[in-house]
Amino acid sequence: MAEFICKVADPTGRVFSHVEAAQSVGEVRQKLSDRGLYVYSVRARGGLLGPTMGRPRERVVKSADFLIFNQQFNTLIKAGLPILKALDLLAERAATPRLRPLLEDVRGRVREGASLSEALERQGSFPKVYVTAVLAGEKSGNLTGVLDYYIAYQRVATGVRKKLIATLIYPVILVTVAAAIVTYLVTYVVPQFAKLYSDMSVELPLVTRLLLTLTVSYRGYFGAAVGLLVAGIIALLIWSRTEGGGLAVDRLKLKIPILGDTWIKFQVAQFCRTLSTLLGGGTPLVSALSTAADSVQSRLVSSSIARAAELVREGQSLHTALASSGIMPELGNEMIEVGEASGALSPMLGSVAEFYEEETNQRLATMIAVVEPAILVFMAIVIGFILISLYLPIFSFSVGAQPG
Repeated sequence: MAEFICKVADPTGRVFSHVEAAQSVGEVRQKLSDRGLYVYSVRARGGLLGPTMGRPRERVVKSADFLIFNQQFNTLIKAGLPILKALDLLAERAATPRLRPLLEDVRGRVREGASLSEALERQGSFPKVYVTAVLAGEKSGNLTGVLDYYIAYQRVATGVRKKLIATLIYPVILVTVAAAIVTYLVTYVVPQFAKLYSDMSVELPLVTRLLLTLTVSYRGYFGAAVGLLVAGIIALLIWSRTEGGGLAVDRLKLKIPILGDTWIKFQVAQFCRTLSTLLGGGTPLVSALSTAADSVQSRLVSSSIARAAELVREGQSLHTALASSGIMPELGNEMIEVGEASGALSPMLGSVAEFYEEETNQRLATMIAVVEPAILVFMAIVIGFILISLYLPIFSFSVGAQPG
């Protein structure tokens, strides 16, 4: 039986962490809900191996499949079908077969008397943001309106993610091809030339001797260095999945020139987009902040937002709480202050998200425009050095062999 670290709130509004033993995330949520606790987040308890090592992975709903489901589900609800009937249709005829087992489970829970949000939460595979938004829609009686908000949120988030991936594909291909070419030259071509020159017993130019020394004589040391580097990266990734390691790595990211500022603004844009969607759907501010904190990938940003949620619960304004957390850029915080004063916080948060998403895209495009030619030039220099060093003795022989 696994242990899970749960962030929960009691009926008085006190938020605290709790360790619960259970077989699955769904069972944990059910146990806590039966005790009258509101569940903010549940994650498996793990050490250096992280929460997903050593146990089966939870099923995760893919973004594209989930977007199609929400569009279909919202269309059926708008057409006047009851929720249970809509789930019946989608569980049997959904365009995304991978979702059908999950929908069958949700449909069974709804048929037994659970609300849609409770069924989604107990199932355990649906995003916390979505479950909270559906809960707000049920309480306000405007489920279709909330689903419209969430579908728009999904489209924007998916579009940003796809654009980011498309931007990074070409540099990754360049690095991969360069590494493959250099590896082939060093591991196969250079040893062949080294054997040839050894059999010829001739004096080699300095650059050729340097290349052969580095790639043949010291190959073992070079391989050990590469192995240590890979092991160090793997260890860093495992450590970053722990609570303390994740916070330390995130703080290190912030100190990287240019990249650190771009990274934090991307995280802020994700947070503002999520919070805007939840508030637009009718979720209370404190609950929306707690859910938005869980949706952010960065542990540093997530913990800062959680602290801001506590300050808001104590009576502070949102912009003051975020300013004290230190993660919100000054301009974004000023825009949020204006949104609070004007009573248009949700639209203003959407504007903040758009602003930082656009700035992040522009910065990435600029950096890629510089990195791509730099990779090409570096690759050309390395490969050129290897080839010239290998063939220079042959050119010398040819010149020396010509009749005087």
